[in-house]
Amino acid sequence: MKKQLYITKILFVLLITGMVWSCTSETEDDHDEAMHVDDHDDHYDHENGVKMVELNQAQLKNAGVKLGDFEMKNMSETVNANGYTKLPPQNQADVAMHTTGLIKSIRVLEGQEIKKGQVLATMESPEFAILQEAYLRSKSQLDYLQKEYERQLKLSEDNINAKKVVEKTKSDLETEKAHFRSLERQLAIYGINGNGAIVSTISIKAPIGGHITAVNVKIGSAVEVGAPLFSIVDNSEMHVDLQVYEKDLEKVREGQRVRFVLTNQSHTEITGQIFNIGKSFENETKTVAVHAHIEDKEKFLIPGMYVNAIIDVGEQEVKTLPAEAVIQAEGRYFIFVKAADQHDEHTEFRRLEVSVGSSQLGYLEVTPVQKRVKGEKIVISGAYYLQSHLQKIDGGGGHHH
Repeated sequence: MKKQLYITKILFVLLITGMVWSCTSETEDDHDEAMHVDDHDDHYDHENGVKMVELNQAQLKNAGVKLGDFEMKNMSETVNANGYTKLPPQNQADVAMHTTGLIKSIRVLEGQEIKKGQVLATMESPEFAILQEAYLRSKSQLDYLQKEYERQLKLSEDNINAKKVVEKTKSDLETEKAHFRSLERQLAIYGINGNGAIVSTISIKAPIGGHITAVNVKIGSAVEVGAPLFSIVDNSEMHVDLQVYEKDLEKVREGQRVRFVLTNQSHTEITGQIFNIGKSFENETKTVAVHAHIEDKEKFLIPGMYVNAIIDVGEQEVKTLPAEAVIQAEGRYFIFVKAADQHDEHTEFRRLEVSVGSSQLGYLEVTPVQKRVKGEKIVISGAYYLQSHLQKIDGGGGHHH
């Protein structure tokens, strides 16, 4: 009996020990599972209630991230207009000759930048020598007539000859002076020194600086009078001609700011300022031409590019971002920001909620819902990549705005 009681006690102890071990094991498993969940929740900032994205250097390069900040723009009181880039006539030139000849050499290529007075080509023509010889003969004749007039004038004072002889000599002198000045101007046009050696070849020089847009000759080409040999444009004074409808005309003033994008190019915004407003309608369109200087001179622009423009007729400005900086997810709008002073191998971005307003020329009015930290930069390009990376982590939905 004692032996049977002893065995029962042992079984009871073993049963209690097993239950304790089982509870301990379950607790440890629960703790491990909790730790496992926490390990996968490191993309969430619990303190600020925002999601985080961390990229290594390779991912950051693939993302094409560009950083920036809000831009203040007038998004409400504006006038929409279309138009095109244009050059004033004084910034365009066709190079032609006033006489016939042959092209001996060409010194420039299409697209080449040149300076005013630079040699474009050389041209040979017998007309140059003929013109120079005529100049020298006229000069000699002018010297003779000047002396003859002075002699006849003196004789007239002594009453030796009649005044009509003096008048005839004076008339011949004035006529030759006009002829001489004409020849002198012609030689100056060709850059020939009338008093130098007789030449048959001259240099054709650029009347303005700029870029060569057309070369219409080859070596040995026959030059026709007035035919354009070269075309030059100077894009430094490029402006835009905008077509403003009659209903909007009263809102437009000189000095107002203009923002425009090239219709067939990138959506990079270019700014300008109105300097002149037309005084008549353009053809049958019932629009008036409004001219604006272009402030971003470094932009690649050529005459005739079509533009979509916004004229700021009001003064109230709001915070804006490029449309690609804003993503839409979970029925809300977000931007990504990068914390300042990150120097390790990984770069961290925070996703902040914003509200959006009106849209113009590829920009959105944006109002932050969650606060930024001082020094944070906004991701203005590459936000879609960051959102896609975030979706891989949490399995959430979303699409680019």
